[in-house]
Amino acid sequence: METIIREGSPKTPYVKLDSEKGLIEIKGRSIPENSVEFYKPLIDWLDKYGTSPLNSTSVNVQLEYFNTSSSKCILDIFKKLELIYKKGSKVQINWYYEEDDEDMFEAGEDYQSIINIPFTMIEMEE
Repeated sequence: METIIREGSPKTPYVKLDSEKGLIEIKGRSIPENSVEFYKPLIDWLDKYGTSPLNSTSVNVQLEYFNTSSSKCILDIFKKLELIYKKGSKVQINWYYEEDDEDMFEAGEDYQSIINIPFTMIEMEE
């Protein structure tokens, strides 16, 4: 499977999907014009990865801001990861947030309560 790397822009996050390392990274701002169009290739990649995932998959999410439509797409990604987890692979989500960013902290807590995957909240100093 190919590794997908998308450089970030003012409206879209940096994304790295690495099947050889079992590493998924999403960083930056997520306010694309069309969230479904932006995230569909990532969700499709996860569908393929889910057919033969590594024993362990790490997911690092470090978003400064995301809009409502992105939040749904991020939940879709987490649900795909939850399926991988339920099949017996280790999946760890690390949700990074800045120490004074209550919105990102609460968003992480919301996702943590919705999905059934090991989920770590990691506070970053500014």
